[in-house]
Amino acid sequence: MNTLVLRMHAAEISAAIETLLAKGGRMQMVYAHPLPEHLEICYLASLGAGKPLELWCVDAPSAGMPSMAAHVPLLGWYEREMHDLSGVDLLNHPEPYPLLIERRADEAAPLSGIRCNSRFPAPHVLPDVSGEDVQELDFGPVRADVFESVQFRFFYIGERILRYQPRLFLKHRGMEKRFQGLAPEAAMHLAERISGVGALAHGLAYCQAIEDAAGSEVPPRARAWRSLLAELERVYNHLHYLGHLADTTTLKVGQAEGRLLEERAKQLNAKVCGHRLLMNVLSPGGLRRDLHLPVHFLRELSKLEADSARYIAQLERTSSFLDRLHTTGPLPRKVAFDQGATGPVERASGLDRDLRRDHPYAAYAGYPPRVARHADGDAYARYRVRCAELLDSMRLVRQLAQTLPSGDVRSACLAPARGVGLGWAESPRGSVYYVAHLDHAGRLSRVKIKSPSYSNWRVFPYTVHDSNMMDYAINEASFGSTVAGCDR
Repeated sequence: MNTLVLRMHAAEISAAIETLLAKGGRMQMVYAHPLPEHLEICYLASLGAGKPLELWCVDAPSAGMPSMAAHVPLLGWYEREMHDLSGVDLLNHPEPYPLLIERRADEAAPLSGIRCNSRFPAPHVLPDVSGEDVQELDFGPVRADVFESVQFRFFYIGERILRYQPRLFLKHRGMEKRFQGLAPEAAMHLAERISGVGALAHGLAYCQAIEDAAGSEVPPRARAWRSLLAELERVYNHLHYLGHLADTTTLKVGQAEGRLLEERAKQLNAKVCGHRLLMNVLSPGGLRRDLHLPVHFLRELSKLEADSARYIAQLERTSSFLDRLHTTGPLPRKVAFDQGATGPVERASGLDRDLRRDHPYAAYAGYPPRVARHADGDAYARYRVRCAELLDSMRLVRQLAQTLPSGDVRSACLAPARGVGLGWAESPRGSVYYVAHLDHAGRLSRVKIKSPSYSNWRVFPYTVHDSNMMDYAINEASFGSTVAGCDR
């Protein structure tokens, strides 16, 4: 299995977390797993590169579960999510108000069906900001262009932002609830649609969770194709990112060039697998069907790579672009770690983590990435990390395309009754985790998703407080998060 399942008592969790952090490990998430007799609380812990992940399982005490948010701040949102969706009573939580939905005290929790007699006592609260010169601005939920629904509340004086509070989850879709009762293969369609621009990464993490539960071995050709497709997804996402970042700095020609390169990358995706967003290709056990590289694939890739490198060089020579990125939205390394930043955001703040290298999956053991990092943690650092990843992804695609093995692309993958499996992927925005629990009939009883945008939206406000209003759009674009990846 990809993870060690350990049974613990609630009183042991705090000490276990302290030991984990002292050894350089990191908590990933916590969630509730409803069982017929009781609620089980599951903590996912990462011990470090090359070491198995651990799933700590605890029976929820009737008196309530002690909050661990004071020890590990990134768990704060997950605990509030447990309270809202599963009816878990939390003790001494530092933010005791609803995150996703508000329930009446006697209303059943949607994931567990539990009718608990308690709920967070405080409503949605505003930060305490006062002063005769302080102004308040509510922006959203409806925003211009094609932005997703989210509300931002700014407290500011002149151009200086004193406090900032995003209100997400306005369109919480209950995706994890939708998995319940589905056959593992049928749920693949759902996993690919959690976040359209991360369809391949979500689908891959889900497949690997089912394969882990089933003990299924994916054929080498399918593993190579999975890595190739994952890097193609990274390419078009990072090109979109660069175009959007250019737009926020009013560099309209740069925006148009980035979007054109993104379109060419998507067209290449369609030639490879028949879908611009790389959907409907993966399946537990491998691929749905065999794929073959189109004629002139390597030539088109090389042309896209050369044009992308030239585009980045042009951005680097544009002082009006660079001036707006340097020192904008700095994220300190400690805050990035404590609050759970992931992907290019954490690597731009000096954290050296990448699932492709640290916990290789698909074909990455034989084709390791060159993990880009930066120490400054500002918008320019986040931009530079993605530029390096973009060009390295094209290198990996070329290597994989030139060495694709022959053979089958799918093996048997029969999920066991009452099994559990863990899968992961390094998406363009960061780490994606899926934990899949199966019932006595081999159907899904609980699927827990850790999405990178969920993690990075929690981190983002720390870069906005005490910043400049005119830099806000640039800072948000430099994170590259999606609302769909958060409102899952």
